[in-house]
Amino acid sequence: MKTRKYTVTIVLFVAIIILVNLLAEQFFFRIDLTENGQYTLSKATKDILRDLDEPITVTAYFSKDIPAQLIKTRNDFQEMLVEYGKISGQMVVYEFISPNEDEELEMEAMESGIQPVVINVREKDQMKQQRAYMGAVLNLGERKEIIPVVEPGLAMEYTLSTAIKKLAVTDKPSVGFLQGHGEPPLNELAQVREELDILYSVEAVTVTDTTPIPSYIKSLAILRPTDSIPEPELRELDRYLGRGGKLFIAFNRVTGDLQSGYGSGLTTGLESWLRDKGLYVNENFIIDQSCVSATMQQQIGNAIQISSIAIPYIPRINQFSDHPVTKGLEEVILPFASTLDFMGDSALAFTPILFSSEMSGTQSTPAYFNFQRQWTRADFPLQSQVLGGVLEGPIQGEATARLVVITDGDFAVNENGQQVNPDNVSLLVNGIDWLSDDTGLIELRTKGVSSRPIKQLEDGTRSLIKWLNFLLPIVLVLVYGGFRYQYRKNQRIARMEANFS
Repeated sequence: MKTRKYTVTIVLFVAIIILVNLLAEQFFFRIDLTENGQYTLSKATKDILRDLDEPITVTAYFSKDIPAQLIKTRNDFQEMLVEYGKISGQMVVYEFISPNEDEELEMEAMESGIQPVVINVREKDQMKQQRAYMGAVLNLGERKEIIPVVEPGLAMEYTLSTAIKKLAVTDKPSVGFLQGHGEPPLNELAQVREELDILYSVEAVTVTDTTPIPSYIKSLAILRPTDSIPEPELRELDRYLGRGGKLFIAFNRVTGDLQSGYGSGLTTGLESWLRDKGLYVNENFIIDQSCVSATMQQQIGNAIQISSIAIPYIPRINQFSDHPVTKGLEEVILPFASTLDFMGDSALAFTPILFSSEMSGTQSTPAYFNFQRQWTRADFPLQSQVLGGVLEGPIQGEATARLVVITDGDFAVNENGQQVNPDNVSLLVNGIDWLSDDTGLIELRTKGVSSRPIKQLEDGTRSLIKWLNFLLPIVLVLVYGGFRYQYRKNQRIARMEANFS
């Protein structure tokens, strides 16, 4: 009887395990407790996957003998592909290949665009280098997209989803960048182009008396003009807005040179054109205690001293409104920005989106930059000054138009090939997405953490925290010791009284 009971129990247990596995094949379930939902696919990704008409093949080239800290990256990538396959109705299929096991496979990986990376491996208290593959190739028909390296900590969902969308989208809308007034050419917007090329056809736009803005342009960006924009071209911008156009304008009202230590105002015609719409970009420098520091050399006697100096004219912006243009941003750097005020028609909706910190101020032009100056709390009497905003409504005429204004024109330009802060790029690309009514991938682009700036504290608060860290453990030990001593004393007294009675 007992044997039969055990047999039934085992059969039921096996049947339950089989049933759970069958259900797991049909329903994918995961609990995500991370702060930013790292393991939860966004609505944008799900929409991309459900709209696939043709299957996409993902060939992942991952070496098997990678160090333990990189195995998690491989597993995360594989789990994501499993989830993509289930959501897309198996329109995303994948295979994993280890190229190191065969010379032909290694040649195949390199011919596909996946180059090996050199990683450091510790073995028997020695460091050695080894070649490893950690990339993927996506194919849709004759088209393909390459992910050269799936890096640890990379915004994996954004990389994979945008690669799939880039393959699936064949008719891309066009966005333009105005040229002809000293604006940076497209080759100086390399990081921005890399992001925009996923969803858009990016082209330079030149406007003249006889050449209007093309009607197929979804949105138009005007970045850092240094020359005056003629009145006929400004009127063409009005006509563009009048038919419901979308503009992203980032320009300098002031300009500064750290080498000469001098800053002055700049006039391009955009400031008066915006003023007619109620947007006042003031001719001043925003200064902020939360700012970039630079390494500078000083000659002291016969010695050269290298020191780090704060530059309040280059603020670190980490206060944003809840708006699609600033979705997910953590820190934007705006060199030589100005304040922005709106005094326009109440029929227009103005939303400030970028703010200075709680300790900021302004300086009028001309300005002389004194890098030896000892900045104090009194130099920053203002807080939350507006440095960027969006305007919606019948800006010019009756059609509803959109306008984004940022009071610094250099924030997204790759000057002399230098890399731009990733959130600066996201700010511009998010703005283009919002203007072009395609905000689906904004939350993915900024899903990976770009920076965690340390919060600035008052000197008094900082000292209080320091002494608390030092004294609190000592106080807790003393309090615990006092309670323990009293407890043991009471025990001894109780035992003595018991023996006495």
